[in-house]
Amino acid sequence: MTAYDRVFASVFPPPSETSVPTPKATPVLGTGGFEGSGEAQLDIDWEPRDSATEQVQWERAWHTATEFLSLPNEKLPPAYGESDRSRLYGKWWKTYTSDVSNALRYLVSPDSRGVILRKHEQQYDLLHWYFGEVGMRHFIQFVRPQLLSVLKNGTFRQGISNVITFLEQANIVYLHNLNEYILPLCQDEGREERRIFMSKLTGLFTYSLPQQRINDLLREMLHDRATAMLQIETTLQGKGTQCMDRQSRMLLQKLQDIGFGDSRIRKIFAEVMNELMSMHIKQACAARWNSDSNVAAELRYWVENRFARVVCEVLSTLNTAPGRNPTFRVEKNKTTVVDNNIEITLKDCEKWQEMAINRLGVLRTQELFDIINQWDNDSRGAIEDLKRYVTTTAARTHLTSAFSDTLSRRLLQPGAATTEILQTYIAIIRAFTALDPKGVLLDRVVRPVRRYLRDRDDTIAIVVASLLADAQNPSPGTDVLLEIAKEMESSSKLTASEDDDADLDFDDMEWMPDPIDAGPDYKKSKHLDVIGSLISLFETKDIFIKEFQQVLGERLLMEGKDHEKEIRVLELLKARFGEASLQACEVMLRDILDSRRVDSVIRNDQNLAMSDGEPSPEVHARILSHLFWPSLHSETFALPPEISAIQARYEKGFETLKQSRKLTWLNALGQVTVHLELEDRPVTEIVQTWQASVIYAFQTEKDYPATKTVTELMTDLSMSESLVRNGLTFWVGKLVLRPSNSAPDTYHVLETLPSSAHHPQRAASNLLSAAAAADAATSAPAHAVRSEEDIMKEKMEVFWQFVVGMLTNQGAMPLTRIVMMLKVVVPGGFPFGNEELKAFLEGRVKEGKLEIAGGQYRIKAP
Repeated sequence: MTAYDRVFASVFPPPSETSVPTPKATPVLGTGGFEGSGEAQLDIDWEPRDSATEQVQWERAWHTATEFLSLPNEKLPPAYGESDRSRLYGKWWKTYTSDVSNALRYLVSPDSRGVILRKHEQQYDLLHWYFGEVGMRHFIQFVRPQLLSVLKNGTFRQGISNVITFLEQANIVYLHNLNEYILPLCQDEGREERRIFMSKLTGLFTYSLPQQRINDLLREMLHDRATAMLQIETTLQGKGTQCMDRQSRMLLQKLQDIGFGDSRIRKIFAEVMNELMSMHIKQACAARWNSDSNVAAELRYWVENRFARVVCEVLSTLNTAPGRNPTFRVEKNKTTVVDNNIEITLKDCEKWQEMAINRLGVLRTQELFDIINQWDNDSRGAIEDLKRYVTTTAARTHLTSAFSDTLSRRLLQPGAATTEILQTYIAIIRAFTALDPKGVLLDRVVRPVRRYLRDRDDTIAIVVASLLADAQNPSPGTDVLLEIAKEMESSSKLTASEDDDADLDFDDMEWMPDPIDAGPDYKKSKHLDVIGSLISLFETKDIFIKEFQQVLGERLLMEGKDHEKEIRVLELLKARFGEASLQACEVMLRDILDSRRVDSVIRNDQNLAMSDGEPSPEVHARILSHLFWPSLHSETFALPPEISAIQARYEKGFETLKQSRKLTWLNALGQVTVHLELEDRPVTEIVQTWQASVIYAFQTEKDYPATKTVTELMTDLSMSESLVRNGLTFWVGKLVLRPSNSAPDTYHVLETLPSSAHHPQRAASNLLSAAAAADAATSAPAHAVRSEEDIMKEKMEVFWQFVVGMLTNQGAMPLTRIVMMLKVVVPGGFPFGNEELKAFLEGRVKEGKLEIAGGQYRIKAP
């Protein structure tokens, strides 16, 4: 009823069923009037005669109660301790009188006639009005602005502490009248009414403040407390320990008291503990890979005795009623009960342990590339950790995909050396074989590596050279991988039949089907090893066999070799590829072994052995079957007459022994032991044949010291300029020859050296010697067997004459037309493509023999 209605009703009385608001000083009809003070006495035991009278009595009681319960229009007072809360009486907590008591009984008591008449009308509910007074009016107008200011300007420690202080004080002020005067009058001491009121009040506290800021403060607070609790040193043997300090428990209890201990803080706490578990695993378990570490067992122990204990402590505090201390009990293999409000079972602890093991597996997956690179330094403990992780299809898929991405990012790059990629490939084979003996995971991760190695031009050369390398005495400067050589020495033979027919062995009582996550082309070898994987790296065996034949020829032509390693590797390859594919290599090896016997027979027949009298040159030969050997260097030049005479006798003896065969000498492939007698010193060197011929040419009695020019040597020896210069620079490096200072391309024998090492001429000779030795090493033919590039250059020189003729007769031509014409005019066809010919013609452009204009080549005018 509005004020206008009240004034109107005072002049014109309404019908009896209409309620009339009654002023505070109006006497109740049918009573004795006022008592001295001019205020009416409210007697709820008196039954009004009509509804109008009852309405007047209700409104007087309402006025009295609401005036008593209303709060002042000002901010909350400072937070007082329990001993100082009496200061709140007067302004915040008013004096409780008999009129207030009667009014509250009439408005709240379930037996009151006024409550019965208005039972389902919310506007007459005093608890509903009181919530609007303390929450919707006072809290929103006076408390909330203070809290927003604190949340905006304070740090997380100050912010959450001030928020808790403000809300605690609001609870004290707001709940005093409710608990002391209103709820005791309700049914069952107002338990249900208190629950509803507190739910509304905590909801108001929660949703009237910025959610994200509150969540951030709670998260930081819980993170700070939980971190400190997990780092406390405790004794966990045999009996429980208190992980939570008194300050942390009080803080959590305060959060529970002000209504923040709901599902939201539990969710935030779960997120914090989830983060702390990952943080602990990263800090405590990272880079602990050695085989004697027991990381998984330590992690399970930590989860059971630290992590689970902290969870129990926090949740027990959040579920404990105010004023009670939480209890915590752990019984092995039984349920862990905390305060009968929350149960954490052994199964929950086991789930947390499995979560920790899985996260350890994720960490090891991230570290797997480094683990594999450190395989030789005992990182097998990390593989044991991964075994516990890859027990599900999802985990196995995650491991292989993540590791493949890491390989693509960190290894399979143009800047990575082929030897480095092969080294990692070998470590991958060993690590994944230990991780998954069935080979499914290895089959997944090595496919991109194998594909990348196939695309590298030098992979075959490195693998073959490494198979034949000496692991104990590696040759300096060679591009080989000693890991392959060591594996070759320790590995057993791998036969192709065992590998190919494994699925057809019906007598194998230990046969097992392929794993469920194996690919359609998965094939598990019973004898999975490094050598077998490297040999099967290439899809076609012809490429591998051709490269092996090249390297084998180089090694067989080396001096002082017993070739045991070559025989072993050849037998291994014969078992895999078959004897027919390696027939040429078998013949090459037999040639070298038979040459020793044939050489001994010929030397005895022709009396070529060194006599006891005057020393004479001694010649030994290796007799090679030309059709089975790769292309060899066949440069020709004149040898000393003594050597040529011995060769003629040797050739005669061979034709006598092998009547159907003819001997052709490859002088460029020989090696000579040279003994020089200079005035002040002897010199002994093992050199190439052209280098021996060059120094022999200086043996003359006409000049002293002996002097020769490059042109004279080329004429006398019928030798190419490159070989002559290589021989000269070699002997300059040995301080046997010295270039003339006055005449270019002239050299003379250095018969004597300055006696003092500090002599300027001696120092200059040393510098010149070092430079010449380096030049000779780089300019000499590196291999006895000619490379594919050398063969292509030789063939291109033949095709060059065709190109010159076409460009001279028909003028300028584009590249495509030149290739087409060569395919037509060259007998047998032109074996090269556009790219090879383009590279060759560009070389001729740089030499000044051709020029290109508008994409067309033409002969450069002189």
